[in-house]
Amino acid sequence: MISNPDTIPENDTIQIRIREFNDSEFARLLGIVIEEARDGYARVTMDCTGKANPSGVVHGGAIASLADQAFGIAENCAGIHRVAVSIHIQYLVPGTGQLVAIAERVSDNGACDTCRVLVYDGDRIIAEFAGVAFRVN
Repeated sequence: MISNPDTIPENDTIQIRIREFNDSEFARLLGIVIEEARDGYARVTMDCTGKANPSGVVHGGAIASLADQAFGIAENCAGIHRVAVSIHIQYLVPGTGQLVAIAERVSDNGACDTCRVLVYDGDRIIAEFAGVAFRVN
């Protein structure tokens, strides 16, 4: 964990946070990998092999976890600690392959941020996630 992010250059802070998120037990369990991240943005992938529900499509919990990981790194990679206080996910169509989640911050009022995450299976948007993060001092 970063002890004093104010003394570390921003790019180094981001790389440290990406490594921490990628190395977390849950990310490794699900095969979630952060491909790119910067303050307020992330691109995160997950191979869906072994994550099917009884209908043979990607389990909604796996999709939600991928979106949440993208939300988490987009909100926390630049040295400001934020915690999720609310999330909502809407499943649009089933997913079956390599999924990509793109997170983008859409608002920041100084205390809370709102982030939108779109989850893709190829060119298709399969889920839309909205998250609110609270800034922790």
